[in-house]
Amino acid sequence: MNAIRPDKIDGTETELDTDLAAVSEVEAGIRDFVRNDIAYLRRPNAAATAEAAIDADAAVNSVTTLIQRVAGTSLSEIENLIGELESLRELLHAEGQRVQREIASYAQLSQAAMKSTRAIAENVTQWKRAADGLRSS
Repeated sequence: MNAIRPDKIDGTETELDTDLAAVSEVEAGIRDFVRNDIAYLRRPNAAATAEAAIDADAAVNSVTTLIQRVAGTSLSEIENLIGELESLRELLHAEGQRVQREIASYAQLSQAAMKSTRAIAENVTQWKRAADGLRSS
């Protein structure tokens, strides 16, 4: 609509020029209307600015208070949880050491049982040889 095609004849070029001028005039009118319509939004008055600042301060204060309450509760719960986890860690460490002692004790008992079993087996073998020697004589 903005471009003039060269294949047009002279009579229609003037019509296009007037159409373009009318379109440009309408677009300029729309731009001016929009600028004037929203101009008050760009330039707030002093009372509105002061009220907005007070409202913003109040909102910030209430949000800050809310965050402090929520954070305070959360922090105390986190601290309690950390304390519980530390006590559980100590308990698990103590239980791990106890289990290691039990395993070491079991290993010693197992070795003693093996030595006793070998000694008994050797004694039984000697008694059997002695009994066989008495029978054969």
